[in-house]
Amino acid sequence: QVQLVESGGGLVQAGGSLRLSCTASGHTLSSHIMGWFRQAAGNEREFVATISWTGGVRAYASSVTGRFTISRDNAKNTVYLQMDSLEPEDTSVYYCAATHRTAEKIVALHATQYIYWGQGTQVTVSS
Repeated sequence: QVQLVESGGGLVQAGGSLRLSCTASGHTLSSHIMGWFRQAAGNEREFVATISWTGGVRAYASSVTGRFTISRDNAKNTVYLQMDSLEPEDTSVYYCAATHRTAEKIVALHATQYIYWGQGTQVTVSS
């Protein structure tokens, strides 16, 4: 069983930056695909970014491309989401997720592909 804990959320002004962290316990993350999702009040959970188990392949939602960067440090069992040029529309609860890699699956863009989820961390961007 993998337990994921997010941290780093908070309140920031538009144009500012935050770095979210997701640390795992109970199992190493080195063989897992990792993802970040977000859910704003009244909206469905949406994909933000994903990274392969080696870190060599990454994918982003179009709304965050060029502003957000996903990375991982397998030695620390941690995945990061660097968020720059934040906009009020980025206000959401951000969730970290993990799933097993397979020969056919290098990254995962859909919430249904993930097995393990964190509790989420609130990000609020003021205008």
